[in-house]
Amino acid sequence: MGTGSVDSRDLERAVSVMRGVLAPHVDADWSVRAGPLEWDCRATAAHVAHDLLAYAGQVAARPAEAYLPFDLVVHAEAEPRAVLGVVGACAGLLATALAAADPRMRAWHWGPCDTTGFAAMGVAEILLHTHDIAQGLGVPWLPPARLSTAVLQRLFPDAPPGDPARVLLWCTGRGELEDRPRLTSWSWRAALPG
Repeated sequence: MGTGSVDSRDLERAVSVMRGVLAPHVDADWSVRAGPLEWDCRATAAHVAHDLLAYAGQVAARPAEAYLPFDLVVHAEAEPRAVLGVVGACAGLLATALAAADPRMRAWHWGPCDTTGFAAMGVAEILLHTHDIAQGLGVPWLPPARLSTAVLQRLFPDAPPGDPARVLLWCTGRGELEDRPRLTSWSWRAALPG
């Protein structure tokens, strides 16, 4: 797969998909484990918000050497509906930062990363963890093909062919893929080659 182009609109689509999948289940027990993760569903959603905010900070400040030294705290008493609201807010901040950024912008994510890399990572966090939470809640769901393809093209350029949602899940250790066993170690490539 080649280099894909992912932008703020894809991020907005992904968070809209997340809300559509999970909002009908906010009254379920979100203290259950989120799919293959060690976190529960609520903590997983808070993690998504954290990462989206961290990416927004990187895009806005453009540090060259490390992540900015700040963190997001989602109050322990926040119900799942409120946590999804925090995810939406953080996605909005990242989308705004991406839309305003010069396409030549570079910021640190284990090397210099461009706006398409940060957008792809944001979309990936949303899609993958929506899948994890949906699994935990017993909701059958797969990420949309178009968004999965965009993430694969930008973050996993060596991904094998196949159904984009299933390939994305395989690339991130979330399933088997035909004759390929589940990965136990993986990483994506967001930083641009030097």
